[in-house]
Amino acid sequence: MNFKENNKSMNDLILAKAAARQLLNYSDKQINSLLLKVADEIEANIDTLLEANAKDLERMDPADPKYDRLKLTPDRLRGIANDMRHVAELPSPLGVVQQDRTLPNGLHLQRVSVPFGVIGVIYEARPNVTFDVFGLCVKAGSACVLKGGSDAMNSNRAAVDLIKNVLIRERFPEDAVTLLTGDHEVTRQMLDARGLVDVIIPRGGRKLIDYVRENAKVPVIETGAGVCHTYFDASGDLEMGKAIINNAKTRRVSVCNALDCLIIHRDRLNDLSKLCAPLAKSQVVIYADDLANNALKDKYPFLEYAHDEEIFGTEFMDYKMAIRTVDNIDQALEHIAKYGSGHSEAIIADDTEAALKFQQMVDAACVYHNAPTSFTDGAQFGLGAEIGISTQKLHARGPMGLAEITTYKWLISGNGQIRPK
Repeated sequence: MNFKENNKSMNDLILAKAAARQLLNYSDKQINSLLLKVADEIEANIDTLLEANAKDLERMDPADPKYDRLKLTPDRLRGIANDMRHVAELPSPLGVVQQDRTLPNGLHLQRVSVPFGVIGVIYEARPNVTFDVFGLCVKAGSACVLKGGSDAMNSNRAAVDLIKNVLIRERFPEDAVTLLTGDHEVTRQMLDARGLVDVIIPRGGRKLIDYVRENAKVPVIETGAGVCHTYFDASGDLEMGKAIINNAKTRRVSVCNALDCLIIHRDRLNDLSKLCAPLAKSQVVIYADDLANNALKDKYPFLEYAHDEEIFGTEFMDYKMAIRTVDNIDQALEHIAKYGSGHSEAIIADDTEAALKFQQMVDAACVYHNAPTSFTDGAQFGLGAEIGISTQKLHARGPMGLAEITTYKWLISGNGQIRPK
């Protein structure tokens, strides 16, 4: 990156910080109106957005599982517009009084929700994230700085250009959304921008998240990476298990809540071929351990032996899945503790004691009983859209909706009180 590019990206961050301060002057009604107009503009410019997206799609192999994440369609764009409208309908997360009390000395204290300021998001080839992040951040009173993957460069530029046109027309600061372009040095500069960027949220695979966490000087909220398991207990219902496992694995393989590893109690190995039968329709490749491999041999067409132990810690993001056999629930819990990423885990069991133990013992943001991990989603949880799934424990955990992308401050009112020596 040359000096000119370096100077531009720094200036972009300074302008974003200024825009964040200006956003404090707008009411929730004005912001909602802005979001509705952006939604209308998306639908009015479907052809333009698809044309830009087509340029990105030309550079990716259609067989790549990430191709589906990159692809925009008229229906998907209309869905994005409707999501924007839904965010506009949600209650404002700002100005919420979280605590209110008066001390014995008469000081009145309130803890009130406020914007972060500038939220930086680094993400891979998912152009819908550009619109989602903007809508959520502005609704929560924050400017957003975006660094999208190069695979979606044209799509992201078209989206941000559209948003900026509406911002200018509606007399909002156009730097309420900023798209950084350039190489890894631009990303590093964003990670170093203490005082300009208040928090950074990486959305993507483990490699991206590790890079951000290891290099950022700005606070980071980790999201995205999901090595998700489903444990089929000795008491699990077969028909329920077939439906849950198939949905968790094949609904959308490239998303973070997709199933990566099925753990099965050895007493149910005779049912394994039936549990996996629906997966064959999607040509899911199964990497099975010794016992599972024997149970599926000649009964499942896309079977591989799990030669490498690391296969059990893999987030496939593809039509692939591992199977581990265990003797009891404790071994299942040990496997998840070793290989899980803290995202989403599930148990299929009629035994309520086993289900309760699983939900109590598993250390993850979302723990399911008799339901697929595919439900880990802000909209599904009734939070509206989401900015990501937090897999850490500080500040936010699980789907990050509007409330999770605010912070708070204390407001203290007195009547001349002074603190005694």
